[in-house]
Amino acid sequence: MSRLVMKFGGTSVATVERIRNVARHVKREVDAGHEVAVVVSAMAGKTNELVGWCREAAPLYDQREYDAVVASGEQVTAGLLAIALQEAGVPARSWLGWQTPIATDATHGSARIISIDGSGVVAGFGRGEVAVVAGFQGVHQESGRITTLGRGGSDTSAVALAAAIKADRCDIYTDVDGVYTTDPRVVPKARRMERVAFEEMLEMASLGAKVLQVRSVEVAMVHGVRTYVRSSFDDPDRPGEGTLICNEEDIVEDQVVTGIAFSRDEAQITLRHVADKPGVAAAVFMPLADAGINVDMIVQAVSEEGMTDMTFTVGTADYERAYAIIENSREAIGFSSIGGEKEVAKISAIGIGMRSHAGVAARAFRALSEKGVNIRAITTSEIKFSVLIDEAYTELAVRTLHSLYGLDAA
Repeated sequence: MSRLVMKFGGTSVATVERIRNVARHVKREVDAGHEVAVVVSAMAGKTNELVGWCREAAPLYDQREYDAVVASGEQVTAGLLAIALQEAGVPARSWLGWQTPIATDATHGSARIISIDGSGVVAGFGRGEVAVVAGFQGVHQESGRITTLGRGGSDTSAVALAAAIKADRCDIYTDVDGVYTTDPRVVPKARRMERVAFEEMLEMASLGAKVLQVRSVEVAMVHGVRTYVRSSFDDPDRPGEGTLICNEEDIVEDQVVTGIAFSRDEAQITLRHVADKPGVAAAVFMPLADAGINVDMIVQAVSEEGMTDMTFTVGTADYERAYAIIENSREAIGFSSIGGEKEVAKISAIGIGMRSHAGVAARAFRALSEKGVNIRAITTSEIKFSVLIDEAYTELAVRTLHSLYGLDAA
C-alpha cells in the first residue's frame, strides 16, 4: 500500500459538479488501495471575490483579518469535497490549516511553512479515512492567528504535506494534462513532457510557466517529493499519465533544451553614465530592495573611461514605483539620465543538458537575428539563458527557439 497526496486547484473544484468529479478521482485511488490525503484550493474566482470584499470594507485593511477572510474559501471546498466523498461511500473528514496543524511564520498574506504535524492525518489512514486538507492556509502558533501562503499556496501546502507524511508521491491536478515544452496557445506543436527535472521545473516556474508555483517546486526538490502534474478533467476511470517532476538521475532522455518559457510581465530601466566605482550598484539596488521590488536581469557595460551604463528589469506592476525611487536617488547614484520601457518580454530556454553542451545560447542568438529580433539584454546560468526583447516579437521568438531545439511535436 502506498501513500498519496492529491491536490486540486480552483478550476478543478469550481462547481459542486466538478467537486463530485474530483471525488471520483479520489475514490479511484482509494479503491486501488492507496492511503490518500487531498489538498484543495478555493473554488475558481472565490478568492478574488473575498479579496474584493476586504478592499471594499477598508482600503487599508488589517492583514491578519484579511487572512481570516480569504482562508474561508478553502474551508468551504474542503467541507464540500468531504461530503461528496462520503456520499460516494468513501470515509472522509476535512482538516483546516490550524487543525493539522500547518505551522507558519507571522508574515500574513505570504507566510512560509515552518513545520507540519501530519500525525492526525496519518491516524485517519488507520481508520480508512481520506483527509481533505484546506490548502493555502496555516497558523502562526505563537499568536494563534490564521495565515495564508500567498497566491498558488495550495501547491506548496500539498508538496509540504506529502513530505511531512512521507507520501510516495504528490499529484497536482490542474486544468492542463502536464508540463509542456512551451505554452501550446503560442506554439500549437508544443508537446507534453513525460519527465522534467526539479531544477528545470524550478527555472520554468520562475521564468513564466504558470503550471506550478515556484515555492512548491522548491519544497519538492529539497525533500525529494516525486510530483506529477495531471489533469482533473480527464475521465476519472481513464486518467492521463501527466508529467513527472523528479530528480535529474531519473531522466534518461538526452535533451539539451527541455522547454521555452516567456514572460510579458517585464519592464526595463536604463541608467546612463553612472560612475564606475565601488558602492554604486548598492546605491541603485538597495532602495529597490527596501521597497520590496524584485530586480531580475542586470546588465552593466562600460560606456567611456570611468563611466558605465546599467540596465535592469522589474515586474511591470513595479515599474512606476521603481522608476520614481531611482529618480529620487539621482544624487546618491550619480547618473546623467534615466530611461525606461514597458513593452518588453523575457524569453528563456531551460535544460539540464546545457551543462555539457557548448554553443547552445549562440545558436539562439543567430536564429533570432535571422528573424530580425533585436536582443536588449542577456542573462545566463548553468541550465538556462534568457533574452530581453521587444514584446511585439514574443510569439515569433518563442516559435523560433522551440523549433531550433527540436521541441516541436512530430
